[in-house]
Amino acid sequence: MPLVGTGELVARARAEGRAVAAFNVITLEHAEAVAAGAEAAGLPAVLQISENAVRFHGGRPGPIAAATAAVARASTARLALHLDHVESVELLHAAHVEGFGSVMFDASKLDYADNVKATAEAVRWGHERGIWVEAELGAVGGKEGDTAGSGGATLDAHAPGVRTDPAEAAAYVDATGVDALAVAVGSSHAMTERTAALDHALIARLRDAVPVPLVLHGSSGVPDEELRRAVASGMSKINVGTALNTAFTGTVRAYLEANGRVVDPRKYLAPAREAMAHTVDRFLRTVGGDAGAGSGDASTDGGGAGRG
Repeated sequence: MPLVGTGELVARARAEGRAVAAFNVITLEHAEAVAAGAEAAGLPAVLQISENAVRFHGGRPGPIAAATAAVARASTARLALHLDHVESVELLHAAHVEGFGSVMFDASKLDYADNVKATAEAVRWGHERGIWVEAELGAVGGKEGDTAGSGGATLDAHAPGVRTDPAEAAAYVDATGVDALAVAVGSSHAMTERTAALDHALIARLRDAVPVPLVLHGSSGVPDEELRRAVASGMSKINVGTALNTAFTGTVRAYLEANGRVVDPRKYLAPAREAMAHTVDRFLRTVGGDAGAGSGDASTDGGGAGRG
């Protein structure tokens, strides 16, 4: 099936009071798992490749983007290709060439004025090329290198002042022209336990203040019921990453512990891919479909929680 635009998937989900889940792709197995999970759930999904993943692949976005897009086109599910957490302007400018229909441009580490300036320029560049642009305001935190202040302490998603202010968010969207806004409401990247408690009242206030769809980053660490409430309160795109890695790594570890002489990677990559597909299916049903379908937690036998 041809690639679908992230903006189209998000707009439709928002209009229907649902959310679309977006999953981080690091390897070909990640992409295959997202496609398989989306097919099993009968729901659309976003395959997103982060700047960190591009760096892992030698700084070259082309090969992993092409492979991911090929998986998406071969799938019967409606899938989008998204470039996530882009801080490099050079990588931003590669998005169009490499076939990405949407980008999350991340200037959240800058102060407000510089964030607005950089993001507005990224939006202008993207819109001239038909690219849907997401940005972030507030401090979700949890990614490697995220610190608070000059002391270098790890950024705390619950620290005073890090959550997104509705009035500032409305001004930010107006000044930058972004198509969607990632907001800080209590989740954090790289969580390996599903214990995050979201500020649902703040989500509702942001929904009422901001005219564009809201995005939840760090969703792997958010329990199912919290995710459902977040969608009901106004979240339209739900980012998931570490949950896949937890399922993948847990499955590989268990297989190798039980089969210590195996050297063929296909022996352990196949069940790892299946575990990730199961995780994708569960998250999709939780945020984008019938909450009762595929009943159970969105975690997996591989361990369940994590980075989004």
